[in-house]
Amino acid sequence: MDIPHNSCYMSLISNKIKMQQVKTGDTVKVHYHGRLTDGTTFDTSSGKEPLQFEVGSGQVIKGFEDGVEGMTVGDKKTIQIPVDDAYGPKDENMLVEFPKSNFPEDLIPEAGMQLNMTNGGGQVIPVTIAEVGEETVILDANHPLAGEELIFDIELVEIAGVKSRIIMP
Repeated sequence: MDIPHNSCYMSLISNKIKMQQVKTGDTVKVHYHGRLTDGTTFDTSSGKEPLQFEVGSGQVIKGFEDGVEGMTVGDKKTIQIPVDDAYGPKDENMLVEFPKSNFPEDLIPEAGMQLNMTNGGGQVIPVTIAEVGEETVILDANHPLAGEELIFDIELVEIAGVKSRIIMP
């Protein structure tokens, strides 16, 4: 059977693809602006390539994946992600007291300073200095956004690898 190649038919196919809603398993591309509830921007794709990920794969936080589901190409929306669907609450067990004497001599620890530590197995762990005392430093290994409710402005740019859902007889 010959498939017509006129512009009306191609427009129909194009409109069907544009109307496809994001579902689990789709690979999507989105532009986003992430901010805290006080309005502070913590990340954005502005001026960069859109973020690409597979919905449902765990490549991004659950609340972000949930927010993208059901969108169609060109849709824009703002989502508010509660702490539990973002990076979770701060875990006090992730605060470690570390002797100042174990720091290199040329490093003067300051609150807010970000460092990388390695554990016994060679795994790199990013930490932030939470507090500096006389003899010790409190290191925080929580994700920097742990304990935060997040707000994202999202624009769905593309559902990558869209397969035609038109069934031909």
